[in-house]
Amino acid sequence: MEGLGEVQCPSCFEYFAVSIPPLVECPAHLDYDCEVCCRPMVIVVDEQGIVQARGMDETFPG
Repeated sequence: MEGLGEVQCPSCFEYFAVSIPPLVECPAHLDYDCEVCCRPMVIVVDEQGIVQARGMDETFPG
């Protein structure tokens, strides 16, 4: 079952909730548009279910 995670937009800095995949499908990178400013971002969900939003121009470790 999917859960909800809260992220902060890296462009407008507003917080909003997003659906996250089940932990068995993580780690996951999800393309997403901000619910407030509509700018694109990548939502990263790690193996523990920790959710982070990154701008499209940010690099990802590993």
